[in-house]
Amino acid sequence: MKSILLIGVGRFGRHVAKKLNELGHEVMAVDKSEERINAVLPIVTNAQIGDSTNKAFLESLGVRNYDSCIVTIGDDFQSSLETTSLLKELGAKTVISRASRGVQEKFLLRNGADRVVYPEKQLASWTAIRCTSDHILDYIELDGDIDIFELEVPSDWQGRTVIDLDVRKKHGINILAVRENGVLNMHVGPDTVMDVSKPILVLATLKSIQKCFRI
Repeated sequence: MKSILLIGVGRFGRHVAKKLNELGHEVMAVDKSEERINAVLPIVTNAQIGDSTNKAFLESLGVRNYDSCIVTIGDDFQSSLETTSLLKELGAKTVISRASRGVQEKFLLRNGADRVVYPEKQLASWTAIRCTSDHILDYIELDGDIDIFELEVPSDWQGRTVIDLDVRKKHGINILAVRENGVLNMHVGPDTVMDVSKPILVLATLKSIQKCFRI
C-alpha cells in the first residue's frame, strides 16, 4: 500500500482516485472546488479544498511524506506547471503530471515532473490500433517500439501448442498469458495449447503483430 497525494479531481482525476482506491492505496485528494472534493470523498482516504499553487498550503500537506504526488489538473496548465514545480521544490519524492499537448509535456519535465502522462495521446493510439485491427482486443503502450497486446487466437492456431507455432522465433512475439473465463493465466509454457475461445496476451511490436496476423 502506498500513500498518494492527488491534486486535481476533475473527470480524469476521479478515475485515477477510483483506481487507486481499488488497488488499496491511501489517497489524499486536493482541489479548489468544494463540489469536486465532495464528489470524490467516498473513494479517497482524506481530502482538502485548497489552491495547489499556494506554497504555504502545499507545505501544510507534508508532500515529503507521500510516496507519489500526481497532478491531474487539466483545465489550467499554468496552475499545473506551478504545482509541479512547487511539489519538487518542497521535496516530493516522485511527481507525475498530466499533459494535454506535447509542448506541455516538455515544460512539465523541465520544471520538476519525474514522469508525464498524456491521456489524450495514449487513448488516441489505443483507439486507432484497436479499432482498425480485428484481432486486437486491447493494447498497452510501453516505452520504445514493443507493446503489450491482447489478441484473439486465429482459427488456424486452434489446438496447436506454443512450441509448434514458434511465433517467438518466427515473428518476435512473446506469449505472456492466456485469458480463461476473464482471468489471466500466466503459466504459459511450450506445451500450452491454443484455444480460439481464450484470448492471449503477448509482448511484441505492432509491425510483428501485423505481419503475423496479416493485419
